[in-house]
Amino acid sequence: MDHITFLVAVVIVTALAFDFTNGFHDTANAMATSIATGALKPRTAVLISGVLNIVGAFLSTEVAKTISGGIVDDTLVTPEMIFAGLVGAILWNLLTWLVGLPSSSSHALFGGLVGAVWVGAGSHGVHFDKVVEKILVPAIASPVVAGIAALGATYLAYRITARARQESVTRGFRLGQIASASLVSLAHGTNDAQKTMGVITLTLISVGALGHDAGPPVWVIGSAGLAIGFGTYLGGWRIIRTMGKGLTDIQSPQGLAAEAASTTVILTSAHLGFALSTTQVCSGGILGAGLGRRLAEVRWGTAGRMVVAWLITLPAAALVGGVSAGVVKHGGNAGTVVIALVAAAVAAFIVLASRRNPVHADNVNETHEVTIRATEPTRVGSAA
Repeated sequence: MDHITFLVAVVIVTALAFDFTNGFHDTANAMATSIATGALKPRTAVLISGVLNIVGAFLSTEVAKTISGGIVDDTLVTPEMIFAGLVGAILWNLLTWLVGLPSSSSHALFGGLVGAVWVGAGSHGVHFDKVVEKILVPAIASPVVAGIAALGATYLAYRITARARQESVTRGFRLGQIASASLVSLAHGTNDAQKTMGVITLTLISVGALGHDAGPPVWVIGSAGLAIGFGTYLGGWRIIRTMGKGLTDIQSPQGLAAEAASTTVILTSAHLGFALSTTQVCSGGILGAGLGRRLAEVRWGTAGRMVVAWLITLPAAALVGGVSAGVVKHGGNAGTVVIALVAAAVAAFIVLASRRNPVHADNVNETHEVTIRATEPTRVGSAA
């Protein structure tokens, strides 16, 4: 416990705060299609997803090891750099949540960490070959693979059930969606909770509390699982609306196909240690499912905005992480306090702005767009 200084404790708390934002930012990955098709009621969906995210956190630690000892040189990393990187990731998560864009929490974390280490330790502190191998290549391949798999599965689902009664088909696929959405939640916990585990483990390695090849301790696994599970339970309704209604009008066979394809890709990559974006995988699955149904409408404008967000997530988070690292590096403890206060102020502003047009469990399926109004209307329910 001598290694757990005040700064290390602050970094751990900040990492768990990121994990929390990851949870409500990425709830849509698992449950958006099930909520959109009516397979699950909104609050039931986020409860199931939250519990299974916690369970999934205990299934593997391969992705955590990729982060703690893969993309950056852990011998050069300091807690100050990790703190700065987390600030970049959290602010990007909150900004994209505000506008309802399903960007990648994973890439926000990687970008913030790479930017902070680059500024704090120099370019040699970043293993760019590992960034390409473990992050960029999976980022390109995974949504394409999920989309193709979902397209094929959707086509087959409609061909096989073409002569069946519509009511029976809908009921059967909705029951299947409960299972497939649950598997996505389990896979999400397995992949995304590990990223926070990796960050905390990297922090502990940087101060000598763990050896250089150490995996995450049990208390790290448990706390990361609880943080992402709690965030998931609160429900990122703004992004659920975009993914459930914004990309295409999902029917239950499409929902099952998209979820099954996404689960397969996520669990396979987690086993191999690829820290991919579950957001990109699930979005690719939904687009593929939309293309697989004849005459289905795909809203390419929304898809285009999502792709733009994906492209700028890494550099945007890296920029914030790098600036934060520069302030912390030259300002010491005072710089750390300044960055913490600025980040808290920006986060509070974003949360207040979200209340101008709240999205919640009762209105999440009413429209496919998320907007920010200039004046605050009469509010019904709580914003999320």
